[in-house]
Amino acid sequence: MTIRGYAAKKPNGLLEPFQYDPKPLERHEVEVKISHCGICHSDIHLIDNDWGITDFPFVPGHEIVGTVTALGAEVQGLDKGQRVGIGWQRSACLKCEYCLRGFENLCSQLKDTCVGNHGGFAEAIRIDHRFAFPLPDGLESEYAAPLLCAGVTVYSPLVYYKVRPSMKVGVIGIGGLGHLALQFASKMGCEVTAFSSTPEKESEARGLGAHHFVYDNDSQTMEKVASTQDFILATVNADLDWESYVDALRPGGRLCFVGVPKEAISIPVFSLIVGRNSICGSPIGSRTDIREMLDFAVLNDIKPCTETIPMSKVNEGIDRLRNNQVRYRVVLEN
Repeated sequence: MTIRGYAAKKPNGLLEPFQYDPKPLERHEVEVKISHCGICHSDIHLIDNDWGITDFPFVPGHEIVGTVTALGAEVQGLDKGQRVGIGWQRSACLKCEYCLRGFENLCSQLKDTCVGNHGGFAEAIRIDHRFAFPLPDGLESEYAAPLLCAGVTVYSPLVYYKVRPSMKVGVIGIGGLGHLALQFASKMGCEVTAFSSTPEKESEARGLGAHHFVYDNDSQTMEKVASTQDFILATVNADLDWESYVDALRPGGRLCFVGVPKEAISIPVFSLIVGRNSICGSPIGSRTDIREMLDFAVLNDIKPCTETIPMSKVNEGIDRLRNNQVRYRVVLEN
């Protein structure tokens, strides 16, 4: 069998038509015919080899929706023709202490869907069936695709760090991650504040569930929100005045990073000590997180803001994402 897709042949390069012959289907693997795949900022980092881990030719894509077309000999719980979703992680050892505790996303032998493997900008993919998730009825494929990465990335820290109803939660950035974080935090019953450097997004942020909007480029405004937030989720890759965000925490509060600033952050330790505050981070979610997140999204009508384009126009979608012309996720469709 030959799989056709789109690959970058060199760093920063345009994607070109590409085909490859996959390895034989292993006993725990399924083959999935891809119908949709989201474009994530991580795909662009990998195309540009910003992290130094990309092998070329490189087929990006890790927000995948499709139907099962073939089953390995030991696959259980999935059937041919079943609609499934695939996110950033393609496998784990499932034997280490973290896997056994339900934290497969922290496994030292974690393998990524499109790092060292060809990803979802293609017509099909083969993957460990234990990381292919049956999709709930009522969740359209174009919405499911971004949830499998962006959705669980913002949902997982809210759950792991025990964010509860009525807590005051801030979200920094209203983009591919942030617009979903606003929805999840709001539907969890939190009092949500959107922090943004784009004042024109206030109305949209409130429509997504924010109760308050703060223009974070204004120091006087930031001073007014000091000691108001229990949990702040930073979804941006920009370099901001992080000390002002620590100052915005209530005692015992957390500033949690799911976006990666370009420069190292610097925080005076005293500002953490006096309020028993902390800075933390969160990666992708576990398998349990993904299943729960998908169900929660359906029950609470949480949907990413998407626009679909044909897979053949992948370079157009990437170019628009590079130039911040997307609100907020582009989904490729076969």
